[in-house]
Amino acid sequence: MVTVFRANGLRVVIFVDDHLPAHVHVFGDGHVKIDLLGPKGTAGLVWANGATRTEIRQAMRIVTEQHAMLLNRWEEIHGRLDR
Repeated sequence: MVTVFRANGLRVVIFVDDHLPAHVHVFGDGHVKIDLLGPKGTAGLVWANGATRTEIRQAMRIVTEQHAMLLNRWEEIHGRLDR
């Protein structure tokens, strides 16, 4: 697992042995999984476990703001995506 970004007590992680679709895991008090390329090519919540609504909103904001960087990191770790 590679921590690719930290902000507001949250840690954004990409697992090196993970699978498509491109996504990140965000850890704080809970665990949130967010697709990087949802139906409209934007970030989309997959699920949240043990995270508050505030933590989910923060995770979505971070992933949206860092979207290009996170997609680049996914490609560095897993290979090029056909976007």
